[in-house]
Amino acid sequence: MVKETFVIENETGLHARPATEIAKIAMKYKCDVNVIVNGKTINAKSPLMIMSAGIKSKTELEILCDGEDEEQAIKELKHFCSLI
Repeated sequence: MVKETFVIENETGLHARPATEIAKIAMKYKCDVNVIVNGKTINAKSPLMIMSAGIKSKTELEILCDGEDEEQAIKELKHFCSLI
């Protein structure tokens, strides 16, 4: 299992477009990908689950990847999260 912690810098938070992109990236990998935010664990392969969490700007979130291709998944998610 690998994990990374991020702070969402985007002024509008994690709205539909970035939530969908995170889910698209997560779905490419066989490993389990979860987001932990405000004490809740969310399946990152579901854009609706990500959007329903209401992740606002300056919110800290943790991405957990667990499985056979976890290193590649966390690397790509880390890169994407640094851009939003």
